[in-house]
Amino acid sequence: MAQQREQAADDAMMTRIGQVVMLHHAGDREEARDRFLVLWSEIGEGGDPLHRCTLAHYMADTQDDPADELAWDLRALSAAGALTDERLAEHERSLALRALYPSLHLNLAADYVKLDQPDAARIHLLRARESVHALADDGYGDGVRAALTRLEQRVGGLPGAGEGDD
Repeated sequence: MAQQREQAADDAMMTRIGQVVMLHHAGDREEARDRFLVLWSEIGEGGDPLHRCTLAHYMADTQDDPADELAWDLRALSAAGALTDERLAEHERSLALRALYPSLHLNLAADYVKLDQPDAARIHLLRARESVHALADDGYGDGVRAALTRLEQRVGGLPGAGEGDD
């Protein structure tokens, strides 16, 4: 019974995060950022890694400053490192932990591009490319792979891809 209550509370937080994501997608970036901050204070730095990863991943997209976006994406990656497949399965049965990493590293690479740090971007592009096999052959996987290819072309090469890389 206690586990059912915990799962219901977990689902409630994920629902609340999802509601703020919808607000952001509807165009209210500032309000979404404010609401994410309230939720973040409830979750806390030591809270459930699934909640931290999800919230930080979406919070990054609400940032105006690329350095702030990077900080939130780094929080998402850190929280993902604390996640287990079992915890993730409690929320979404079809999603494996390893399938999160291509997107997380892609976001970090994009942050570093915005901050004019192409070497750091290339490192995360390489990490995303190394983990892309975990993505399903579906719309989400196809979208991440396409975005990865576009960013790789924009940055121009990956570490170890040959001499002359900048």
